[in-house]
Amino acid sequence: MFKKVALNVFYNLGVILSGYGIFWAFNNGKYPIVALFVVTAGFFLYQKLQLVKEMRSTLKNK
Repeated sequence: MFKKVALNVFYNLGVILSGYGIFWAFNNGKYPIVALFVVTAGFFLYQKLQLVKEMRSTLKNK
């Protein structure tokens, strides 16, 4: 359970840092980097949703 909580914290940090990166790169006109941060934010959100689904099914079966 601790591992999943730590993963959730890591995914949240990834989404937050990617969000800051998107705004930074957009304000500085670095549009390829904006695309990179959008992809990484999408990846972290996808992983987070998969983790939430897994936790719901685990808690439902208990």
